[in-house]
Amino acid sequence: MSAAALDRQIKPIYDALDTGSNKSAIVACNKLLKKHPKNELVKSLKALALIRSQKVEESLVLCDEVLETKPTDDAVLTAMMHVLRGLGRHNDLVTMFEDAFKKQPTNEELGQQTFFANVRANHWKSAHQIATRMYKQFQEERYLYWSVISAVLQAKDANTPPTMRPILYKLAHRLIASSPTPSYVNAERFHLHLSILRELELWEEADKLIESDVGKSICSTSLACDEIRRAIMIQQGRYQQEAKRAEQLITEKKDRNWLEFLAVLDGTLPDTTPLIIGEADAREKVNHAQEIFSKIAEEDSTKDRSGLLALLDLEKRARLHGLSQEPTRMVSLLKQYFEKFGDKACCFEDLKPFVILDAESLSILRTFLEAIPTAFTTISELRRLINSFKLIRYTLSESEITAEKELIRVAAYARYTDYLASAPALALEHYRAMHIKQVQNDTLSHLILSRASTFSLGSIGDLTLLTECLESTQIYLSNTQETGDFIARAFQSEKYSQIPEFIVFEERLDNSLQRDTVKLEHIRMRIAHEPVTNDLIDMELIELKFIFDREHSDNRDFDILPNYQPKASKDLNEQTLLFGKPEGSKWLSCFLKVYIRGFQQASDIDDTVEEKLLIGDRPKKTAKYENGLTLKERLMQRGPEDFADLTEDEAKFIEYMNALIDWLEPYHNYARPPPDVVLAEAAKQTELKTGHPLKGVEVPTTNGHHKKDEEPPTIMDAPEVVVKYFDGVKERLPEAMKSSPSELLHVATLAQEAFLLLVAVTLRFKSPSVVKINKLSGLVPIFKTLRTNALSVLQSISAELVLRGKADGSSDTRNALISNCSPILTPQIDHDFLFINAKKIGDSRRKVLDGIGNGITRIRAAYSA
Repeated sequence: MSAAALDRQIKPIYDALDTGSNKSAIVACNKLLKKHPKNELVKSLKALALIRSQKVEESLVLCDEVLETKPTDDAVLTAMMHVLRGLGRHNDLVTMFEDAFKKQPTNEELGQQTFFANVRANHWKSAHQIATRMYKQFQEERYLYWSVISAVLQAKDANTPPTMRPILYKLAHRLIASSPTPSYVNAERFHLHLSILRELELWEEADKLIESDVGKSICSTSLACDEIRRAIMIQQGRYQQEAKRAEQLITEKKDRNWLEFLAVLDGTLPDTTPLIIGEADAREKVNHAQEIFSKIAEEDSTKDRSGLLALLDLEKRARLHGLSQEPTRMVSLLKQYFEKFGDKACCFEDLKPFVILDAESLSILRTFLEAIPTAFTTISELRRLINSFKLIRYTLSESEITAEKELIRVAAYARYTDYLASAPALALEHYRAMHIKQVQNDTLSHLILSRASTFSLGSIGDLTLLTECLESTQIYLSNTQETGDFIARAFQSEKYSQIPEFIVFEERLDNSLQRDTVKLEHIRMRIAHEPVTNDLIDMELIELKFIFDREHSDNRDFDILPNYQPKASKDLNEQTLLFGKPEGSKWLSCFLKVYIRGFQQASDIDDTVEEKLLIGDRPKKTAKYENGLTLKERLMQRGPEDFADLTEDEAKFIEYMNALIDWLEPYHNYARPPPDVVLAEAAKQTELKTGHPLKGVEVPTTNGHHKKDEEPPTIMDAPEVVVKYFDGVKERLPEAMKSSPSELLHVATLAQEAFLLLVAVTLRFKSPSVVKINKLSGLVPIFKTLRTNALSVLQSISAELVLRGKADGSSDTRNALISNCSPILTPQIDHDFLFINAKKIGDSRRKVLDGIGNGITRIRAAYSA
């Protein structure tokens, strides 16, 4: 068959893949492979279709066959690029392109693809070497700058030794100096050049570039270049020169960039102590700045806020340094600002930093604000009134924040109250009404998914919160698939100022604290929804181990909800923390340790087996790997500070799990089958699925059991902490019943989780043959006693939850809630409003209490045998 005829037969495969018809693509590939069994392109396309059909094992066989041929064809390389990305085998992707480029060293396009493969894998040293080679070979100046930025990115990489960083920056500087054309022919190259000079503190060279006519021109039109120019000036301590330049822009060119106002302010007075110039000189500078800003405020009137904001900031700095000569000047400026911009939505946030007043000035401000008319006929008047309410509330003293006075204030304005405590259905409804964008799932999903397992009805088959967990993770999948392409396009278009930002974005998402917290919450819900099996444990264990050693980045936004609480009180985030404790990195670490150690005991996959069976690349090592401790040693690290973010109930749960795991460890180590036996079974299952043996695994000739030369460990009674844990929960239950529904659910779901993990860590010994072969029959009655006691306590919890659900959902409770809220009745919040919302709250609480109570009953039935 001719090449053209073969291409015509391959085209339908591409069409099927493009339209998501993966099954059709596989069928078409199979037909062609019968005629052309060695065709690399068809194999690659079939591997891609198999991955998209979630048939990973079958795809692996074809993938490895193609890689062994070291392909150079562009179509094959492109298809394999998608295959290897889908498998998470980025290192193999790099090797594939490097091998192809070695075979065709004059293929410039192949050289670029090899460079980008290294970029996507963050292999900056190799990327630098390839770009340097390409520049020498193809004399394309862009490749020289690729080499430069690669050296810079290698220097920025957290895993680069500190002693290497200045060497890499010097290398980058030497390369950029060797360019046949100066960097200022392109704003992005100019930015890269300045950033290197800044790192090396080569101020004379930087000043020469900045002060040149072309440098001034670039900085006046490029915000990125102007930003780094400003940083270079500040780093040299040239505040006065920067202030004069900014003053000229503000006064002569009417520039209203707030950064220019800040430059004038920084050149006048620092916003930190101490004052480094004489008092007389400082006063002169303050007077000069006041004159400038006052003139601007007068000229701009209501068109721009910069002049008045600068005057407020200047007065704040003057007070910091004891240079303010008018005690009431700050309050006068606040009043002046409010009179001009009180109808702007940003007014309150603008003024908050400057409400630093003594008692007399505070009284003046309050009197001024209380005189704002409460009647309104326009949006402008309404905004002015709302801003006055916000500022008055912000200035309340601690003694003024009482329940009685708060009720009186509600009559003047309706404020958000905590209606949603333990009403998860309503909380989810509010959360979804925010219509958050995909990237905001990383910054905002904590609002609904923090300790979400406390409210999950997964045990009765309700997947709402589990689905919400999965939906919130889409941004991380997109990041893995798309950000590398963004970076590659930035290289192609020489957007060097954007590349470090893309990389930081990628790394922050890859190491997101919220992503891994949600992952753990999903597992906590999953074990209540699905049977606890070896497959579940094995799959989750590997990912949890990867998560554990990450240097987590906390990207959560705790300020997205406006905080209109008094300055004297806690901020809104602190006030709305579930159980008053955050889910921080310490919280995550505590739970990861017990889950990893527990699942390690239940699993037959040790490090040796994992190395053979792992499909994708291991995560890049971080500094935690370099501290000389093994994973086991890191998991065993415990300290009182680790418990800082845990509730009292969570702390007892962690203590119970640690004691349980410590006690069982020798029995698991003795009974676990040897790695070669586990690998033999894995190879057998793979061959049954794919028809091909598992690559790199030799099946032993043993009968599946190894003789144990040593004696089994002596059977020891369970630790007291383990034996008495569920009794402690039972004693805690009456107190929890008197508390909020959320606290009761917290106690209940932790007890349920403790039981499910007991099931998981004793799963190995459920088989009578395993117990008999390993001579561990003495464990069986101990396990039975623990489980019987746990099941009994869970039965009590279930009954109490259902009872509480009936009470909280009753008409009496609803009427009591309406009665308690009657003091806040207004034309907007009438009786019908209270009735509807009280019913929603009651129904939501009853649903979650009943659901978890009945779910515990289902779990008891599933594991009673």
